[in-house]
Amino acid sequence: MDAGSVKTTYTYSDYCLLPDDQRYEVIGGELSVVPSPSVIHQKVSGNLLYLFKKHIAETKSGYVFTAPLDVVLSAENVLQPDIIYISGENSQIIGEANISGPPDLVVEILSPSTAQADYGKKKDLYARYRVKELWVVHPVLQTVEVFVNTKGNFGSPARYDRRTNSVLQSAVFPGQAVDLDEVF
Repeated sequence: MDAGSVKTTYTYSDYCLLPDDQRYEVIGGELSVVPSPSVIHQKVSGNLLYLFKKHIAETKSGYVFTAPLDVVLSAENVLQPDIIYISGENSQIIGEANISGPPDLVVEILSPSTAQADYGKKKDLYARYRVKELWVVHPVLQTVEVFVNTKGNFGSPARYDRRTNSVLQSAVFPGQAVDLDEVF
């Protein structure tokens, strides 16, 4: 590649050579910079992380991680979900440098700058690579949409709203109810 050319398709190998002063994702070979999250985003993320860790400690059911951590779905699809849950049965995908394969559950907390990708390309990739469950959290509206994967597709989500239906049910965490008052 000469000095005047610009790389148009990125792989995980290219991504690993990038400086670590910013967060990046590669979607369909296209590199994008992921902006720093807002305060409300971090508050919700921390609350969810606490609830997940509490559940995992009680049930010994798996592992939870937060961004920035690479989830490598393919050489040209490397994402950094806000929260990642991996069951004990799926723990072989946990490596020293990244998660290599689809997690059981991914949480994306919406920000104005990421909402289009979270609901579009990223959601489609999570479905295609068979992430079992995707939670899309809207911190301002105080809602959570839970998408369940059926044969590589997400159907219509179950919608949970703090104001009207404050207890979230998850197929990945059977028997565990998530009180949205504790999330928001």
